[in-house]
Amino acid sequence: MSITREKLIAKLERAYPKMFLRTTEEFDGSEGGIWTSGEESPTDRTGRELFDYYSEDHSNYDLGVRIHFVNFLERQGWFAEWHDAGTIMLWVN
Repeated sequence: MSITREKLIAKLERAYPKMFLRTTEEFDGSEGGIWTSGEESPTDRTGRELFDYYSEDHSNYDLGVRIHFVNFLERQGWFAEWHDAGTIMLWVN
C-alpha cells in the first residue's frame, strides 16, 4: 500500500527541509509524481548526497540513489526514477 503524494512530500520536507520538491504536473504535466533535483541533492546523516547520477559506488547507491533512501521510498510504496542527470521523479509503485 502506498501513502499519498501529500504525505510523502510532508515526510520529505521534515527530513530534508532544503530538498527541492514539486509535483510532476509542474514539470511536464505528468500526473501523480513528485519532481526533485539531483543537482541540489540533500545529504543524509553521513554527509553523502542522496542522489548521484554518476556514482559507481554500488555498495551505497542503487542506480545513483542512496540505498537507504530507495528502501525508505519502497516502504512508502514509491520509487525513484531519473528523468535526466539532474532531475529525479518519485512515483507510486
